[in-house]
Amino acid sequence: MKLTKIPAVAVPDILMPRKGTDLEKWAVIACDQFTSEPEYWDACDKFVGDAPSALRIVLPEVKLGLETEEQIEGDLKAIADKIDEYTNENIWDKPLEGFIITDRATSLHPSRRGIMLAVDLETYDFTPGNKALIRATEGTVLSRIPPRVKIRANAKVELPHIMLLYDDPEDKVISNALKHNPEVVYDTDLMQGSGHITGRFAPAGSEIAEGIIEDLSSLISADGLLFAVGDGNHSLASAKAHWENVKKTVPEDQQKTHPARFALAEAVNIHDKGLDFEPIHRVIFGISKDEFMSKAQEFFGNDLSAQEGQSFIVVSEGNEDIKVTLNNPPHMLPVGSVQMLIDKYELNCDYIHGEDSVRKLATGDAVGILVEGISKDTFFKTIETEGVFPRKTFSMGEAFEKRFYLEARKITL
Repeated sequence: MKLTKIPAVAVPDILMPRKGTDLEKWAVIACDQFTSEPEYWDACDKFVGDAPSALRIVLPEVKLGLETEEQIEGDLKAIADKIDEYTNENIWDKPLEGFIITDRATSLHPSRRGIMLAVDLETYDFTPGNKALIRATEGTVLSRIPPRVKIRANAKVELPHIMLLYDDPEDKVISNALKHNPEVVYDTDLMQGSGHITGRFAPAGSEIAEGIIEDLSSLISADGLLFAVGDGNHSLASAKAHWENVKKTVPEDQQKTHPARFALAEAVNIHDKGLDFEPIHRVIFGISKDEFMSKAQEFFGNDLSAQEGQSFIVVSEGNEDIKVTLNNPPHMLPVGSVQMLIDKYELNCDYIHGEDSVRKLATGDAVGILVEGISKDTFFKTIETEGVFPRKTFSMGEAFEKRFYLEARKITL
C-alpha cells in the first residue's frame, strides 16, 4: 500500500485472476442488486458452474430474505473457505501496485470510465454535516452494517462494488491519463447481457499514476470535499466499522499502512456521459388528493402556487395534475421538501422509478408525487450545504449497469 499526497487516496495492490481465467464467469454484479429476483442469481450460478468466480466469495443479498440465520452463517463460512481455497490454489496473479482505469460499455451507454484506487477509511464519514474528504450522499441505515462487517471480518480479501463520485467538469483526470495509452490488463464481456469492460494499468510511481494523483488533488473543494459516495455507502461504512475493530488490536506505529484501514473503490467523474442520474418519485397510499393538499398547505404554510420557486407535481386518478410551487421551501431540493412532509405526517409512501409507474399506481386512495432529477452541476454543492441528500433521492443508472466484482485486494497482514 503506497500513500499519496492526498490523505484520502492510496495506491492499492490490486489482485486480478491469473491469466487463463474466464473473466466473464469470474466477474459478477454487486450483491445488492436484483434482491427481489432470485432467478437472476440462479442464472448466474448456472452460468458459472465450477469455474472460478467472484460469485463464490460474495453474499448476494437476495439470500437474506430467503434463508435462515443458520443458513447465512453457513454461507459466510463457505465464502471464507473459498477465499482460502482460491488463495492456496494461486487463483490470483502477483498483485498490481497501481491504479486501473476502467471503461464500461452497456446497451445504454458506449462508455463509462472510472479509476480503481484505495481510500483511507479515516478520511470517510457518513454522519450528516461532516467535513471529511469522503462523504456519504444519503443517510446510512446502521442496522445494515453489522452483517456486512461479519463478512469482512471473516475474509482475507475484499471485492468492492463501491462507486465514488468526484467533480471534474473538464474531465481532466482520466483524459490526461489516457493520453499515455496505459497497458490493457483485462478486456471482457460481462455476464447476463451487462456489457463489456476494459481495464488499463497505471503503475505506482509512473507518470500516469502521478498525474492522476495531481489532478485529483486539484479537485478538493474549498469545503474540503473530494469524493461523494454514489453506490455502496453501506459497504464503505462496514469497511470503516471493521477497521475500527481491527485498529484496537494494531500497534499505533503500524496503523498508518495496515491494509484493513483502506478500501478499494472505483472513482467516477460525476460529469461522465455514461452516468445517468434518475429521479426517484413517491406514491403515497391511503390518502386522497384533497387530504394531501390540505397537509401540504398546513406543512409548508405558504402559497402553494407561487409564481416562482421550488416545485413538484401531484398526480391523482381522474384529476388534472397539480403543480405545487413553494417560494419558501424548507429544503434546497424539491424531493427534500416533499420527504420532510412525508416524514412529518408518517405517510405510507413507496419510492418509484419512472413517471409511467407513478401514474399507474396513483389510483383510488393513492397520490403520486413527481420530483425533478438532481443536477450534476449542483450535486456536490448540495452535499456541502445539506450534509446528505434525503433518502431515495436518486438512482445511478439501471441495475445491470452497476459495478461488477472483478478486482480484489488483500485486507489482512
